[in-house]
Amino acid sequence: MTIDKMRNIVKENIGVNHLFRFHGTRNQIEEFNGVITAFYPAIFIITIDNCQIRSFSYSDLLIQNLEILD
Repeated sequence: MTIDKMRNIVKENIGVNHLFRFHGTRNQIEEFNGVITAFYPAIFIITIDNCQIRSFSYSDLLIQNLEILD
């Protein structure tokens, strides 16, 4: 996989509600429902169901810190 492939995956899933799993620091795992609302050259934006906005880089997907579960 490459970062370009990750960008294409993000582009294909804009506006679709997904379940995400984020592997944070010190083995903390967070699961949340959200929608990819925007993408930029280095990052993309996920709006979580409780109207919280989070940004992630494409490398987070590449190294599996962020997973799209469904």
